[in-house]
Amino acid sequence: MPVQAQSLLGERFTDPHDGAFDLSDWLLKRKGFLPVPIVITEPAVGYGAGMGMLFFRESLGEAAQKAKDSGRLAPPDILGGAAFATENGTWGGAGGGMVSFDADHYRWRGGVVRTNVNLDFYGQGGKLGPVGYTLDGWASTQHAMARLGESDAWLIGRWNYLDLNNRFDNEAGTGRLGSLERASKASGLGLSLEYDSRDNIFTPNRGWTGAIDLTFYDPDWGSDTRFQSYRSHVFSYWQLRKDLVLGGRADLRLANGKAPFFMLPSVDMRGVPAMRLQDTRTGVLEAELRWNVTPRWAVLGFAGGGRAWNSSSGFGDGTETFSRGVGFRYQLARLLGLWVGLDVAKSTQDHAFYIQVGNAWR
Repeated sequence: MPVQAQSLLGERFTDPHDGAFDLSDWLLKRKGFLPVPIVITEPAVGYGAGMGMLFFRESLGEAAQKAKDSGRLAPPDILGGAAFATENGTWGGAGGGMVSFDADHYRWRGGVVRTNVNLDFYGQGGKLGPVGYTLDGWASTQHAMARLGESDAWLIGRWNYLDLNNRFDNEAGTGRLGSLERASKASGLGLSLEYDSRDNIFTPNRGWTGAIDLTFYDPDWGSDTRFQSYRSHVFSYWQLRKDLVLGGRADLRLANGKAPFFMLPSVDMRGVPAMRLQDTRTGVLEAELRWNVTPRWAVLGFAGGGRAWNSSSGFGDGTETFSRGVGFRYQLARLLGLWVGLDVAKSTQDHAFYIQVGNAWR
């Protein structure tokens, strides 16, 4: 490579502020196609990998320039696709994106997935099993979003559709799991109220985001069974001092009616395998403390608890789990406030490590 080209390449990936490796300049000016590698470390499906391809209609820098005129920073329009596979035979492909309209007063976001997933079911409450099963088919979610006035709140109309053939590896072994709803098609219409005042969508230091989601699945609009799902969550951040950020998370999920077994709410925490603890109700409380040791490097610790329980037996008879862990972060794009790193977590069910890009909570 010519010396001049090496110099230009070095300048593009070096922050003149501190001389450190940084992708701010590249990401701010980047538009068009962007390849994104995918690394999967989820214990429920095993290690895996994939590749995504994103298309930015405008760069983040162009979006920031528009914000000077409108007074509001709108995310750039993004479309993309991805494919992945894991060591237990799970594979999938997806396409989707997010597009803003009318100076970011309206948005569409959504995606379609074709997948074949191999998981284990432990019964309601996670006290039985495991019995392996496969979900094979299509899933789609589509959101129409409208900003409420000039606030940071959004009203969202949603359509979720799943057509997933489900089969157990050992059908004879499912008798001990009790009565299971085996529907394949689920079509749900719903509403959400979402609010976001975080100072940064990638790695926040202050503010909070939360939502209330109501989704109604019914044969009148294509579902095999009638059931309802609900979720309410809040992620909040406090900057205790310049180099110390405390985060808190509360997450409650419920299902009523004849929900297919694979759509029962599950405890979603680092260190707990996906779908390991399922029931008609789940709740999670979690805290995270991040210490920015230097302007580029940070360490963090997190801990929390979750519970899955049934509406008939009550909260006290549910199954609980506790999780804790540590991690580190590197500020990869200073001008965007984007930190990346690694978390190592251990729960009463399992242990795992996770590659993190931005905030760990979703």
